[in-house]
Amino acid sequence: MKDVFQQYAAPLLEEYPVLQEFVPTLDRPFFNISLWENFNWIATKITNGRFILDKFEFIPGKLPLSTLPEVLAAITTYYVVIFGGRSVLRGNKPFKLNFLFQLHNIFLTTASLTLLFLMAEQLIPMIARNGLYYAICNIGAWTQPMVTLYYMNYLIKFVEFIDTLFLVLKHKNLTFLHTYHHGATALLCYTQLVGETSISWVVISLNLGVHVVMYFYTFWSARGIRVWWKEWVTRFQIMQFILDIGFIYFAVYQKAAHLFFPSMPHCGDCVGSTAATFSGCAIISSYLILFISFYIEVYRNKGTKKSRVIKRARGGVAAKVNEYVNVDLTNVSTPSPSPVRRRK
Repeated sequence: MKDVFQQYAAPLLEEYPVLQEFVPTLDRPFFNISLWENFNWIATKITNGRFILDKFEFIPGKLPLSTLPEVLAAITTYYVVIFGGRSVLRGNKPFKLNFLFQLHNIFLTTASLTLLFLMAEQLIPMIARNGLYYAICNIGAWTQPMVTLYYMNYLIKFVEFIDTLFLVLKHKNLTFLHTYHHGATALLCYTQLVGETSISWVVISLNLGVHVVMYFYTFWSARGIRVWWKEWVTRFQIMQFILDIGFIYFAVYQKAAHLFFPSMPHCGDCVGSTAATFSGCAIISSYLILFISFYIEVYRNKGTKKSRVIKRARGGVAAKVNEYVNVDLTNVSTPSPSPVRRRK
């Protein structure tokens, strides 16, 4: 690596000394620019000094949605609105709302990408100096900047409730996976914030990365552009939960061995409340099972269904082919408005 730098980067820096200022460092891995300081300045300006990142503290009861009754009330309201709204709007014409839908998705894409980079800026030097085990299990990883980012990510989970509201207004069917995932994720983020689980960054950073891809895909889809990597959105989600499970099961084992089976080989305790650790493990495990089932139902069985329909078509019911195939993804995909432009 050093030879590569000497061969390519060093001569360039000698010719253009101004570039020296943008050489990444461990504490500033993104072009030697402090994303945290810049974001702090922007947040301070926008809120007129009411929200300063460097001074943020997560204090239950003094912040929005920071107590369990508030969280449960918000999640209950979410389910009442979407299921009640679906009943009330039954028989009415669906709303289009395409511009607002695009705006919603591009906002969540941008917010997810911003938080991902801010989190990476904190994690890179932490892991490089202290190791991965420290970052997922030591109380020293529960830093003020990370807690601030955790809380911001937590609030975005409630903004994501609007995903389902759009489905209701557009008269799209609601799947169990979709509605369960939104409510459970908001509860998951709350329990990890209150339980102070240092491993939270693993789940959150992977989730942010997947959401950048997912919401950007949905934005393009709403614009009427089909992209070839649609199936990869679900694949990335499944890979995300597999990685989550690997880290979380390791942390759960450490805590269980430390508390209940100290004679078993383990590295030590993993910081975080016992309730938060085990509830988080249960929720993430359920996600993995549901997403794998979803993938099998939608993508693996789709080819089998199409083959059966084609055989029926050859027997004289060709008109049913398109009808059957088109219905296949109605409940699980965001339809693209016509005209459709294909993007390679």
